[in-house]
Amino acid sequence: MAGTISRLPDVGWMLRPLTGIPGVRHAVVVSEDGLRMGHDSAEGLTGEVSRLGVDEAESLAAACAALTVTSQSTVSLLFGDEAGVRQLMIESDSGFVLFTSAGQGASLGVATDTEADVGLVAQQMQLLVAKIGAHLSSQPRESMGRPAS
Repeated sequence: MAGTISRLPDVGWMLRPLTGIPGVRHAVVVSEDGLRMGHDSAEGLTGEVSRLGVDEAESLAAACAALTVTSQSTVSLLFGDEAGVRQLMIESDSGFVLFTSAGQGASLGVATDTEADVGLVAQQMQLLVAKIGAHLSSQPRESMGRPAS
């Protein structure tokens, strides 16, 4: 039996308030199974990744899904199966990457430089999720059409 692939809506436009915060470089929304739902980059960036293209955003989405699953497994081992992960933060020599739940089956990731106010970024991520979380949720995908026979 042949399967079909359904298209996810691109919600990258919703991320512009985040990429407008000083120090924020990129933002991405991903489904729990690692599919890119949308992405955006700040204007005028320089450096190794000055703009997230679709390929980079899809790779980031897969990495985000892997981190999310690993963190949930870790939290379950330490605190029980009912414990949930609210937020992840990775600090590097070049900046920070923050991930947070963005509704049912979706995560929001934001990359910053070292000068960013990480507390402000985390707060704005939570406000964005509260404001548009229903749009960021990844519901089970429906078929785009009847499978070929």
